[in-house]
Amino acid sequence: MATASERRTHERWLCQLTSLPTAAGREDRVIEWIEEWTSRRRNLRLRRDDAGNLFITRAGRRRAPDLLITAHLDHPAFVVRRVIDPRTVDLEFRGGVRDPYFDDARIEIFDASGRAHRARIVALNATATPFKRVTVTLAKREGAAIAPGDVGRWLLRGELPRIRDGILLTHACDDLAGVAAALASLDMLRRRSTGANAGVLLTRAEEVGFIGTLAACEQGSVPEGTRLLCLENSRSFPESPIGDGPILRVGDRVSVFSPSLTNRIAALLDAHKQRHPDFKWQRKLMPGGACEASAFSTYGYESTCLCLPLGNYHNMTDIDAVLGGQRPARVGPEYISVDDFHRLVEMLIVCVTRLDTARIPDLRDRFEKLLARHGHVLDG
Repeated sequence: MATASERRTHERWLCQLTSLPTAAGREDRVIEWIEEWTSRRRNLRLRRDDAGNLFITRAGRRRAPDLLITAHLDHPAFVVRRVIDPRTVDLEFRGGVRDPYFDDARIEIFDASGRAHRARIVALNATATPFKRVTVTLAKREGAAIAPGDVGRWLLRGELPRIRDGILLTHACDDLAGVAAALASLDMLRRRSTGANAGVLLTRAEEVGFIGTLAACEQGSVPEGTRLLCLENSRSFPESPIGDGPILRVGDRVSVFSPSLTNRIAALLDAHKQRHPDFKWQRKLMPGGACEASAFSTYGYESTCLCLPLGNYHNMTDIDAVLGGQRPARVGPEYISVDDFHRLVEMLIVCVTRLDTARIPDLRDRFEKLLARHGHVLDG
C-alpha cells in the first residue's frame, strides 16, 4: 500500500484541503485547489458537468468509468447576503447546525482576496427560508471589503489544522477529508494498469440536500450502470469509535445502501484483513446523518458508503450534552484519526483493484448449500 513518503504527501493534502473555506454553492477555493492538483498529472482529465460537479478520470480511456469514488466539496458554512453598513453584515447559513451554537458565536468572513474579517453573531433568524439567517457585527469597519457570495465560517481557537497524538483537528473534515482520500487513492491508482476502470466524482452542495448529486442523476452525467463508492465523515458514536478504522457504512438515517455491492466489499475487506492483520475497519449503520449513497441508490445506481468516524460533527461540540441542557453550546474543530484516513485510502485501493477480480463465494450459493445440507430436518 502507501509508502511512508506517500503517507506524508497524503497528510499534507489532507491538511491543506480541510483548511479551505467552503460552502454549498461556494466551493470555489476547493475547486481551484483540485484544478491545480489535476493539472500536474498528465494522465488525468478533469471535466465539469452542467451542475459544476467535478469528474476526474484517466486520460485516454474510451469509455466512462465503471466505478466512481465520490465525495462532496462543501461543509456547513455562512454565505454573505448583503452588507448593511461598514460594521454590519447579513448572512445565510447553508447546512445543518443546531440553533444554540449560533448564540453570540464568533465567525470569520473571507473576502475575494482571501483576507479574513472577524465578526460576532448578534441575531439569528432560525425560521428564515430557505436557510437560517444571521446578522453579525464586524470587529472592524471593514464592510466595504466584503461582498455578497463571500464565505464565512466559525472562528475556531488555536492553530489549525494541527495533528496531535494521531488526531487531525481542523476546520472541515466533512467532507474535505473524503476529497483528500479520493485524490490520494486516485493518485496511486493512476500508475497501475490493473483493477476496475475507476474515476472520482466530487459533488457540490451536499450539505443542503445532495443538490449536486441529484442534478447529476437527473441530467444523466453519471452513466447508467456506474457503481459508486461514496466517501463521508460521519458522526462517531460509542459503537463506532474514532481510531478503530474507517467504516463500511451499510446505511444512514434514511435508507440502507445497495446490499450486493456492500456485501462484496465487506468480503474483500475481511480477506484483506486476513492477509494484513494490522488493518482495521468497521461495518456500521451510522444513523447520525444522511449520505449521497442514499440518493444514488434511489436513482437506481449501485452505491454504498465508506466513511471516517468524526468528532465534533459539523463543528458542534458535546452535541448530546448541549441538547440535554447539561452544558452550553460551543463550536470547535472537527477531528478524525490520521490512521483511519490512511486506512480509508488503503480500503479504496483494495476495492478498486479487487472488486471485479476477487473470487468471492456468492451468498445465494452459500445459502443453497445450507439448504441442501440440512434441509432434511424439515422432514422431522
